[in-house]
Amino acid sequence: MRKYRKVIIIIIILMAALLVAVTGLMSPGVTQTRECSLIYIPKIKDDANDFWSSLISGCKMAAEEYGSKLEIMAPDKEENIEEQNRLLKAAIEKEPDAILFSPSSMSASDKLLKKAKEKGIRITYIDSYTEEELQDLTVATDNVEAGRRLGEYARTLLDKDSRLAIVSHVKGVSTAVEREQGFREGLGDYAKNIVEVVYCNSLFEKSYELTNELMKKYPDLEMIAGMNEYSAVGVGRAVSDAGAKDRIAVVGVDCSQEAINLMEMGVYKGIIVQKAFRMGYMGVEETIHMLNGDSVAKNIDSGCELVTPDNMYDSDIERLIFPFY
Repeated sequence: MRKYRKVIIIIIILMAALLVAVTGLMSPGVTQTRECSLIYIPKIKDDANDFWSSLISGCKMAAEEYGSKLEIMAPDKEENIEEQNRLLKAAIEKEPDAILFSPSSMSASDKLLKKAKEKGIRITYIDSYTEEELQDLTVATDNVEAGRRLGEYARTLLDKDSRLAIVSHVKGVSTAVEREQGFREGLGDYAKNIVEVVYCNSLFEKSYELTNELMKKYPDLEMIAGMNEYSAVGVGRAVSDAGAKDRIAVVGVDCSQEAINLMEMGVYKGIIVQKAFRMGYMGVEETIHMLNGDSVAKNIDSGCELVTPDNMYDSDIERLIFPFY
């Protein structure tokens, strides 16, 4: 009798497991994915930039895991809006299921994006967006919050008379506008001590040159903030080469191996690190869910962390800044 009871129990367990599996398959929350055709147009494809390299890698991994086709079409420079629009036009002509787009302008691509929507192409923004809401969904860092967190931390390194400057990336792009806004909010009344904001057009060399000019123009500067990887690394290089790391604190946005080295050298005092790989992966993943009829949030925050010399070797932070983990 015990033998039969054991067999019956096993059968019941197997039936319950089968019921769970079938219920899961029938659940509307589970995507029955089909092969989707996707084109991603970032601001740039640059192997020397860890942010864009990680973001694009995340996109590729998600597309591979979901069995979808992904083509990357990228301009040679972040500020090359004309080239990005040429690529956008070419992408529309290919009529993919969706175009994932990181706009370098708040409005210059609107006409083409509207044309894509008229053709039934779904639009996903990754990292940045346009002033007019033309997208079906956005996956990005909350850049105002990222800037605010950096500003709040920067304030702890300053006093009421400290003078500081900002080296930003591309004037008018949403990420630059929002990070500066948040940074000023985080600084509070110290924001009045910002002596100048300059733009490096996302070029390491230009940021380096602008930083040297700022140090000469304002010899009493105590801090320079870089608003993306190009600007922050350029600032760090210039401050390091000038032997000014003990006089001028460098804070910034975006992580790279060079940024980590600069922090270890005492040049960087704080970095806001975006979760670039996660941003790219989620951008593709959520687009595929959308194309398969799932309900998706229109605005998704991919997250960020403040990294300082005090926490850079905490286990959670190490996994973020050393992606080999």
